[in-house]
Amino acid sequence: MARNLEDVLNAAGNTVDMLRNSQLGAYVYPVVAPEFHNWRSEQWAWQHSAVLFDQSHHMVNLYLRGRDALKLLTDTMINSPKGWELNKAKQYVPTTPYGHVIGDGIIFWQEPEEFCYVGRAPASNWLRYHAETGGYDVAVELDDRSPMRPMGKPVSRSVWRFQIQGPNAWAIIEKLNGGPLEKLKFFNMSTMNIAGHTVRTLRHGMSGAPGLEIWGPYAEQEEIRAAILEAGREFGIVPCGSRAYPSNTLESGWIPSPLPAIYTGDKLKGYREWLGADSYEATGSIGGSFVSDNIEDYYLNPWELGYGPFVKFDHDFHGREALEKLDPAAQRTKVTLAWHPEDMAKIMASLFDPDGEQYKFFDVPLANYASSNYDRVIDASGRTVGVSMFTGYSYNEKQALSLATIDPTIPIGTELRVVWGEENGGTRKTTVEPHKQIEVRAIVSPVPYSRVARETYHQGWRTAAEA
Repeated sequence: MARNLEDVLNAAGNTVDMLRNSQLGAYVYPVVAPEFHNWRSEQWAWQHSAVLFDQSHHMVNLYLRGRDALKLLTDTMINSPKGWELNKAKQYVPTTPYGHVIGDGIIFWQEPEEFCYVGRAPASNWLRYHAETGGYDVAVELDDRSPMRPMGKPVSRSVWRFQIQGPNAWAIIEKLNGGPLEKLKFFNMSTMNIAGHTVRTLRHGMSGAPGLEIWGPYAEQEEIRAAILEAGREFGIVPCGSRAYPSNTLESGWIPSPLPAIYTGDKLKGYREWLGADSYEATGSIGGSFVSDNIEDYYLNPWELGYGPFVKFDHDFHGREALEKLDPAAQRTKVTLAWHPEDMAKIMASLFDPDGEQYKFFDVPLANYASSNYDRVIDASGRTVGVSMFTGYSYNEKQALSLATIDPTIPIGTELRVVWGEENGGTRKTTVEPHKQIEVRAIVSPVPYSRVARETYHQGWRTAAEA
C-alpha cells in the first residue's frame, strides 16, 4: 500500500498519465453558496459598484511562530526580505532547487515572530516540510481548507476572511469604521472597526480602486458579514458566490494553480517521501490539450508565470543557483488571450446539435476542469508557442478569456489559436465527457486584461470587424 507520493509515483509508472486521468473530480470552492444574486451581476459589481468576497474556506491558513519563522520564509522564497516588516504582507513564491515554481500564496507578518501563509496547498506543504526537516526553531499550526464536500457536517476555521472591493468599496469601509480610514500603501496591514469589533486589515485593490482584505475570529463571521452588507446597501454592494469568485483572476491576471514542480529530481525525493499518498500532489489532476510523456514539460519558472519582478538574488534561497543561469528575456511571458466570439459560439452551439460534433463543454464563468490546466497555444503554422492555463468568461468584457504563458517574441495583438479539448475523445477524468478538439482563434492581450485598441492589432478578427 502506498504510504507517500514517491510510492504512488513508483506504482503509477507514468506520472503524466496518472495526473491526466486522476479521479479527483471537479475542483470545488467549498461552503460558500454558488450564487447570491447571479454570477453575471456579481462579476459586474466588482468593476462597477462593490462586492463582498468570502475567502474563509477555500485556502489553507498556515501559522508559523518562532524566532526562525522569518528565516524559514527567506530561505524558501524568491522574494527579497529587504524592507519587509511587521504589518506588511508579501506574495510568497517558492521554487525547487531546480528553479521551478511550487506554488504561491500571501504571507501576513502578523506579530513580531508570527506569520500566516494563506493560499493553496503546494506552497503550504513546502513550508511545513522545511519547518520539520530544516532545523528551524519554529512552531507550525495548520488550519486546512474546508472540505470540498462536507456532506452536511459543520465546518469551522480559525478565522473568517473577507474582501471588500470595487469603486465604491472605500465609501463602505469608512462608513463601517465610523470615520475616515488611512489609505495605506498596497499590502500594508492595519485595523478598523466593524460592528464594535476591531478587525485586521490588508490594503488590497481591484480595477484600480482601493479595497481591503479583512479577517477576525471565525465566531464573529455572521455578525461582521451582516454589518458589511447593511452598510454597503446604499452603495450597491453585492455578495459574491463561489461560482463567480474564481473568475475574477481572469481580469486581474493571476494564474492560481500551476502544477507543483516536485515530481522528479533526486534533490526532491525526500520531499516526495514526506508528502502523503492522499496529498494534493498525489491526487491532483492535469487537464487540457497539451500532452507530453515528460512531466517536467509541465514545470514553469517564475518568469513564465509573471513572477519575474519578484526574483531577487540578494539572499540565499532554494533554486537561486538554477535561476541565476536563466536569461529572463528568453523565457515565456504571461499574457491574456481573448477568444474569438464566433469560435466560442460554435463550441456552445454543439451542446444543442444531437447529430453534430460535440466539443469540450465550456462552463461559465469558469471553464477549468482540472487542478492544473494546460491547453496548447499554437501559431499559424501549428507550432506550439505556449500553454493556456486558466480559462473562463468575463461578463464585464463580454469575452471568453484565458491566462497563458507564450513565446516572448510574440507581440500583443497577434492572433494565435488555443486547442480546446483533449486528444482521442478525452481522458478518463470524471470531469471529461466524450468530445472532439477544436482550434479557437485568440488575440494576445495584456495582463491585467483590457481591450486592446483596435488599431494596434495586426491581422485579426477585431481588425476585420472594423473593416
